[in-house]
Amino acid sequence: MTPPRERDRIDLAPDGACGSHDTLRAAAVQAGKSDILARYAADYPQGPHDQPQSMCPAFGSLRVGLRMRRTASVLSGSACCVYGLTFTAHFYGARRSVGYVPFSSETLVTGKLFEDIRDAVQDLADPALYDTIIVTNLCVPTASGVPLQLLPDQINGVRVIGIDVPGFGVPTHAEAKDVLAGAMLSYARKEAEQGPVAAPRERPDRPTVTLLGEMFPADPPGIGVLLAPLGLAAGPVVPTREWRELYAALDCAAVGAIHPFYTASVREFEAAGRTVVGSAPVGQHGTAAWLDAIGRACGVAQHTIDLAKNTFLPAIAGALAARPIKGRITVSGYEGSELLVARLLIESGAEVPYVGTACPRTVWSDPDREWLEAHGARVQFRASLQQDIAAVEEFGPDLAIGTTPVVQHAKQKSIPALYFTNLISARPLMGPAGAGSLAMVVNAALANRHRFDRMTAFFDGVGTGHAAGVWEDMPVDHPEFKARFAAKRIAAAKAEESVGV
Repeated sequence: MTPPRERDRIDLAPDGACGSHDTLRAAAVQAGKSDILARYAADYPQGPHDQPQSMCPAFGSLRVGLRMRRTASVLSGSACCVYGLTFTAHFYGARRSVGYVPFSSETLVTGKLFEDIRDAVQDLADPALYDTIIVTNLCVPTASGVPLQLLPDQINGVRVIGIDVPGFGVPTHAEAKDVLAGAMLSYARKEAEQGPVAAPRERPDRPTVTLLGEMFPADPPGIGVLLAPLGLAAGPVVPTREWRELYAALDCAAVGAIHPFYTASVREFEAAGRTVVGSAPVGQHGTAAWLDAIGRACGVAQHTIDLAKNTFLPAIAGALAARPIKGRITVSGYEGSELLVARLLIESGAEVPYVGTACPRTVWSDPDREWLEAHGARVQFRASLQQDIAAVEEFGPDLAIGTTPVVQHAKQKSIPALYFTNLISARPLMGPAGAGSLAMVVNAALANRHRFDRMTAFFDGVGTGHAAGVWEDMPVDHPEFKARFAAKRIAAAKAEESVGV
């Protein structure tokens, strides 16, 4: 395996572009990938538009692998894609290399690429270093039908897992986490069915609730405190940090689908006979409903559940009342916890008329959707950037929480805005610790409206768009030129697409 190099780039169109999603999808079907694409279409339904505007989905699955101990991650894809995805390793401080198997048009078409991948995995499979090797097909190898499923299940005692994570089949990076988590759970479940497996490093003396979906590190211990009066303990968080935690995750009393779009993972838990409960213990109402649902799933007596609620709900209500949030807030993002954040904001006193998430609607998100709609919020699954921006225009919020372009749009309109991923999801949300946790950053942003008004007034008159700046002679816009060139670009793109792969 070598670093990506320009000479390893494969040309699928005259200008070296990889072609359209439709072209790649058609090629993948023709190359024998119809089953996996059909599974993804069922697990991660798209619509009302074709594709949410998110980063490459492999960003998510690669992150899951990089966070696991004794796990090697290998990518098979165009060099430019692999180069960009190595950003994940640096951004999350993984401090480990990302494996890459380079290819050319010849090795891709002749099948030599699969042999190169197999040889690379063979060389990498050192049981002293790794428990698992994860090989990921990106768009081009998936479209070309590179059969990772033909890789050995294990080499020298090291597990080998091959997955396809094409941008034309997996809608978002959040769902790509589930692609890998589900594949690992499937492997671990079959291992456990065949005989004894490694015990977890720590084994609670009570039945556990597995937590499905990435969350702030302080939340799992907080959930454990909520579960203790029920005679339960918080189990592993899936995606896990090491392989043996997968066995412990499957060996649970119930599963809490904190992030409700992990469809492949849910399928494995249900195959293991586990009950899956949606929503999460956020706010007073959310915590009460979640404790009821978890208690019923685990066969806990109602009076015990009521004692737990009587213990925690007053503290949560007090924390919410101590840090109220007043204002109209729109919420949007692509992490999958947008509905939970909106619930907590509403219970803190905010008005939330719109919640947009790039993730799909599932039966496990219904409790949150129903509660939000009952409290006046419009919930948009598979939300597009255009829908999120239209909500800012429609509701004129005091604060917009969203992705980078939503934040930019709001600030250009002198509306305070916060980036969801770094400033909102990087805080505890569950139980007493989560109550009021958003208030400090949200209220500080709400109080900054006057600063935006001052900046807008200061820069008034400098122009916008093509006329931005200070001019002696104002530039003249020529939309007819743009239309002419746009038509030429569209025609050229169609000509390139007709070439296919």
